[in-house]
Amino acid sequence: MRVFYWYCKDHIYWMLFLFLSFLILSFLSFLYQLDIEILLYGTLLCLFFFLVLMGMDFFRYKKRHDQRVAIKTEAIDQVLNLQDPTLAGIEYQMLLQKVEQARLDAINQNEEEFQEHMDYFTLWIHQVKLPISAMQLLLEEQNPSKENLKSQLLRINQYTDMVLAYLRMNASETDFVFKEIDLDDAIRQSIRYFASEFIARNISLTFKETHLFVLSDEKWLVLVLEQILSNALKYTKQHGQIKIYLQGDRKLIIEDNGIGIQASDLPRIFEKGYTGYNGRQDKKASGLGLYLCKEICQKLSCEISIDSQPGCYTKVGLKFDQSYKTVR
Repeated sequence: MRVFYWYCKDHIYWMLFLFLSFLILSFLSFLYQLDIEILLYGTLLCLFFFLVLMGMDFFRYKKRHDQRVAIKTEAIDQVLNLQDPTLAGIEYQMLLQKVEQARLDAINQNEEEFQEHMDYFTLWIHQVKLPISAMQLLLEEQNPSKENLKSQLLRINQYTDMVLAYLRMNASETDFVFKEIDLDDAIRQSIRYFASEFIARNISLTFKETHLFVLSDEKWLVLVLEQILSNALKYTKQHGQIKIYLQGDRKLIIEDNGIGIQASDLPRIFEKGYTGYNGRQDKKASGLGLYLCKEICQKLSCEISIDSQPGCYTKVGLKFDQSYKTVR
């Protein structure tokens, strides 16, 4: 897969040339009003020969790559197996072995990270296909419900925001901009995002204003609040209740009376990919939402915690340790 990626990158100009040729051919066909069947037949014929030639060229490209890898491996082995009885020779031998071990460790780490990304994106594709399929079924009805369509579109938007956050969190640089923000305003943004969901499922909301300013990044803090509210809505039945209030003088609580979390799952709830009992029952959880919340909160110097009783409630707490003040 990596070899094919580099092959495409090395031959990008040829692919662009092919694409431009197709555009020019389409334009000329439209200009001179040629038969579409003739255009399609010619295009498919050219594409067939192009793929055959591309496959042969890729085979030669990969063969040369394998030869270079073999030469590199053989050269490294020869250097590592050099016999030099002097002190300097022994020291150089040890240094080369450490360098080679570091190189192998880096390769293994990159492969593990690549596999983790592939696993997540595979799961993400299956997740996002569900609301898309639901929208297709709804649109086949004579009078599709706008509220149901909005609900499915909201889910797609959530999954998209999550994968973008996942990519940004794994980037070398993340765009955190810290400033003093109104916590109540951030909470209202998150509530408005799910307003249609609250109405559609008849879930009541009790929001007691915190009257706090906190030092944080507004965009990332709102993302955390949205993920917490998303989970609360997801695991709260119709006609349930969600409460948002301040505990003490600096701990924000988002509480729902949903299905709760098993006690055995609480110690691992923030682990990457861990879905727990509820996630296994739901079969749509990615185990990534709370992991992202934990990672973001660490960067925001904000402590996140969860307390739950199965069948009774779940309380998610955000404790702001940085400087804050009460709005008078």
